[in-house]
Amino acid sequence: MTNRTRLAALAAAFAIGLAFLETRSHGEGTTGKTDPALERTRKQVRMLDDLYKTAVVLITDKYVNSDTDLPAGTAFKALFGAMKKKGWHEVRLVDATGEPIAASNSPADDFEKEAIQQLLSGKSGHEQVVEKEGKRFLRSVTPIPVVMKKCITCHPHYENAKPGQAIGALAYTVPIE
Repeated sequence: MTNRTRLAALAAAFAIGLAFLETRSHGEGTTGKTDPALERTRKQVRMLDDLYKTAVVLITDKYVNSDTDLPAGTAFKALFGAMKKKGWHEVRLVDATGEPIAASNSPADDFEKEAIQQLLSGKSGHEQVVEKEGKRFLRSVTPIPVVMKKCITCHPHYENAKPGQAIGALAYTVPIE
């Protein structure tokens, strides 16, 4: 086999591998068939993530002016509880610094621990499909980066965090319907 043939074969194998990974990351299961319900759920998680993170930044920017003001994170924990109580989805704040403000913000299980490691290594997210009581759920974890200096009003231990550094995460559990 010539070098040119080897190079072409290597390029083809690489392209096939990339195509496989791309389809697997967009809702294709082990059978090779696309899972539209999983794709809809992933899209829902992206929407929720954008909504929650945008709102926290806006609230922090406009309404949190001193350490005596209600932190946006505290308000959102109440919102997350309301969403869970109504049966929509579960979402929780998870610490990635090793210094959680509340013990309840520590990673709760092996999935969340692995997700935090993945986010700290630079990954943009971590997910897993699980089954509970015969129903499928998407577990997805997305990073919460440092986005504004004002964050240290309530989180002084973030003072040395670099802009964009993941200091926490949102951990979602959303029904796949």
